[in-house]
Amino acid sequence: MTESARLPRRSRPDAVGVLSAARKVADDLKDGLSGVRARRAAHGLRRLFDVAGLGLADLSGSLMWSGRPGADDAVSQILDDVLHQEEPITAGGVTAVPLHVHDELAGALLLVGEVPGAVTRQAADLVVQALERGRLEASADQAAQAELRALRAEMSPHFVYNALTVIASFVRSEPDRARDLMLDFADYTRYSLSRHGEYTVVAEEFRAVETYLALQRAVLGERLKVQVRVAPEVLAVAVPYLVLEPLVENAIRHGIEPRSGTGLVQVHGQAEGNDCVISVEDDGVGMEPERAAAILAGSGDGTGLGLANVDRRLRTVYGAWYGLTVETAVGEGTRVVLRVPRFQPGVLP
Repeated sequence: MTESARLPRRSRPDAVGVLSAARKVADDLKDGLSGVRARRAAHGLRRLFDVAGLGLADLSGSLMWSGRPGADDAVSQILDDVLHQEEPITAGGVTAVPLHVHDELAGALLLVGEVPGAVTRQAADLVVQALERGRLEASADQAAQAELRALRAEMSPHFVYNALTVIASFVRSEPDRARDLMLDFADYTRYSLSRHGEYTVVAEEFRAVETYLALQRAVLGERLKVQVRVAPEVLAVAVPYLVLEPLVENAIRHGIEPRSGTGLVQVHGQAEGNDCVISVEDDGVGMEPERAAAILAGSGDGTGLGLANVDRRLRTVYGAWYGLTVETAVGEGTRVVLRVPRFQPGVLP
């Protein structure tokens, strides 16, 4: 019988329990040492490392205790010293260590009783790693929100001016049409500019696209033909907010408007196995494939920034296998394909 076969059976569930406890502590510290779950993190850490008392302090000196706290006077002095000196201190039966997150002091960890140095270091490392992870996730969320604000800011002033001018021209001759178009414009601006949750559904994205297209048809008249078709089975698929309208806007602004004569924009959505696939195709001027690749990578000439923004957000949420692909050639139009999974854990409207 091998050595591994003679290991006691209880060792594996114990290891799983330790990992599970460490993961819960990390989740509880996601919002920092002063977050709403910091006290629960302190309880989890004390049980995990089996110490008599454990405290977590932020830079303000506010303490979250679990178990038996140290003497108030001793703890107050030790905490003040460790936050100012940024070096481990042991006194009066309490050990305090500074917590540095990305080389910046974030707070302190306090342990009560005779605690081995190895245990102190492991506990501090676990807290620091959890705080670093929380900051990285917060930074990613802030970046995603910034990109969404950038998309909203890209609403074309040229389009807004033209839409309002066309609506005004219909006020006397076709008042009913002017009213309908004004309602469409209100819906378009509300969806594009108002605050939304992080995710919506395909049905809402298509509704926004149809409103935008109604306004563009009024602006461009007979120059713009549109075909929209979406399969019912993908209408409820959850997607990041504002991922479809920028694709349609790019098709019209950079495909149809520069060409002479009538142009056609087709927007199709369908299920392909476990994926939702939405394509936006125009028969406009097209471009060199190399330029399209540069635009998608965010290193183009400033046009099509919405495509790079949408692609980045999709790949951040779903992974490298998903996002946008662009098929184009000069004079042959452009086809942008958006692919996302129909079901993704954590992606809910």
